[in-house]
Amino acid sequence: MTAYANLSAHFGRAAALGNAIGILQWDNDVMMPKGAAGTRAESLALLRVMHHGLTTDERIGDWLAEAEVQDGLGPWERANLREIRRLWTVETALPADLVEASSKAISACEMRWRQARAESDFAGLLPFLAEVLTLQREIGRAKGEKLGLSPYDALLNDYEPGGRSATIDALFDDLAAFLPGFTQEALAVQARRPQTPDPEGPFAIEAQRALGLRMMAALGYDFERGRLDVSTHPFCGGADNDVRITTRYDEADFAKALMGVLHETGHALYEQGRPQAYLHQPVGQARGMSLHESQSLLVEMQACRSEEFIAYAAPLMREAFGGSGPAWETDALWRRYTRVEPGFIRVDADEVTYPAHVILRYRLEKALIADAMPLSELPVAWSAGMKELLGVTVPNDRLGCLQDVHWPSGGWGYFPTYTLGAMTAAQIFDAACRAQPEILPGIGRGDFAPLLAWLRTNIHSQGCLLETDDLLTQATGRPLDASVFKAHLQRRYGG
Repeated sequence: MTAYANLSAHFGRAAALGNAIGILQWDNDVMMPKGAAGTRAESLALLRVMHHGLTTDERIGDWLAEAEVQDGLGPWERANLREIRRLWTVETALPADLVEASSKAISACEMRWRQARAESDFAGLLPFLAEVLTLQREIGRAKGEKLGLSPYDALLNDYEPGGRSATIDALFDDLAAFLPGFTQEALAVQARRPQTPDPEGPFAIEAQRALGLRMMAALGYDFERGRLDVSTHPFCGGADNDVRITTRYDEADFAKALMGVLHETGHALYEQGRPQAYLHQPVGQARGMSLHESQSLLVEMQACRSEEFIAYAAPLMREAFGGSGPAWETDALWRRYTRVEPGFIRVDADEVTYPAHVILRYRLEKALIADAMPLSELPVAWSAGMKELLGVTVPNDRLGCLQDVHWPSGGWGYFPTYTLGAMTAAQIFDAACRAQPEILPGIGRGDFAPLLAWLRTNIHSQGCLLETDDLLTQATGRPLDASVFKAHLQRRYGG
């Protein structure tokens, strides 16, 4: 076998093991009985150590050196070598015992977080989260030494290859200066509109689930390769060709679950649309989390809060819940779905205030990784940041620093990709609608095929063939430009 063939076969085995980890992790978060937590933690830790062993195999370096000068390789194979080298360089920075310790700490912390969130008990989570943070610092230092990066940038690089905090600082500082004034403008515009009541519940969970499934089907989700379930925190997970999503239901407000379903379906469409020929190779993976979050936010925010979508969805909502009266009129529902209202919960936030939630988390996790703030002070710092950025007073930790699973699950460096994703989503949707004028009229009829076809061609099927900036430039004509996001907000919410 050639060196490239050896690498392809080797990383195909690593992908198969990764798929097993993905399904076990999904079950851990969705269906596993609490009593199995210890056994599951041991199993996941072992599998992650085995996966780490495959991706750090001492033969990989020699195979790469041979394959990189091998003749006859096409652009996908060359890109695969680039991604393999990126992955191998990062993974070889970590000793197996650190991988195992981190996996076990995360499993324990995730289980404790569910209870702590329900009870608003940060003190009970603190020792578990402190262990995860200590190990994330160690991982960041080890990777940073190998890559010539700060610990935080090394962690960020796992989710956004090539991403750097200096670039994000500039983008986020600009947004943090823009958003407070614009939020007040949007609130003033909103106050001048006729006020209508919200639909009144209760909204049966089965009816909410049925509506969510109907919307998933309209968007193009393939139920032969996935499913919808319930979890404490909505997510998209599973394995290749087994892409599962979750939401959570509130009988007092069906919008929360529905928008969660739409958001996670955006992630799932990306996963289901990755190139089948390279599905089990690094080059066939999604191109970083800002692109991934752009797909979920494009569906949830750009497409499914548009006037066209609400015109299509309003009759289905009335049918699902037996709604009638002024609160159920199309215009009233659109105003409900585009209401600007500073609040506590990130996943329920509107487009205008959402970036502030992310900026806060980004600033806090940078400080914590740098050991510039004691973890015990997180609730106080969180509350102060929410007051500064959103003008709200957080009443308890369940609505504050305990609301997200990311830090307990080891996702340090992930948060900035949400707002990078929101900016990217605006730019991609703008380019798609300009290239294919049938997209918005199609959404108004419940026909998402024109949008999905454009995304399949320009984003999903590209995998990791190109770097993020190159992919975005190829798809939209320019690298990331925050002005497109600001213009979108101005059109939808401004005066």
